[in-house]
Order: sequence, then C-alpha cells, then structure tokens
Amino acid sequence: MTGNATMTASQKRGTIYIGVTNDLGRRMREHRSGQGSRFTSRYSVQRLVWYEEHFDIRGAILREKSLRHWPRQWKIELIEKANPEWFELFRGTGW
Repeated sequence: MTGNATMTASQKRGTIYIGVTNDLGRRMREHRSGQGSRFTSRYSVQRLVWYEEHFDIRGAILREKSLRHWPRQWKIELIEKANPEWFELFRGTGW
C-alpha cells in the first residue's frame, strides 16, 4: 500500500502539522471539514504545503515520525525548498 508523509500549515510560516495518509484527497477533505485531528481543527491547519509520496506506507510512517523530531527551522527549510511561498498544493480535484 502506498502512502504520503505530509505537512499542512495554517498560513505561511504558521502552525505546522505533520501527518501520514494512504489517501491524500480524503485526508485533506477531512481536515477542511473539521473531521481531521483535533489539533488541525483547533489551529485551522488546512493548507497542504508539502508532501512526499512513498511506495510503501511503512516508509511514509517512518518519514512522518522522523520529521516530528526535527527542529521547526528544518521543517520550514524543507517546505520552502519545494514550496517557497507556501502555496496550497491540494486543489481538491484529481486525487
């Protein structure tokens, strides 16, 4: 089963949430409807700003766990390397 390690944010350089999913579209719809985690709902963390595809869900889970231990600045640098303006990457169609 494939999976994605993800980072969502409330705004540019705002609150960051790290997660993992095997269905990116479903997970983003959950976050936006308030059915994601309590954390994402409480802090309005709904903007997908970074994700990484893995061919095995176990790889995605390991990456998520690793990212959670990174200092905040490293996470920001990883996001900005691929998405300097923190644009929304999930468009809601085609997933």
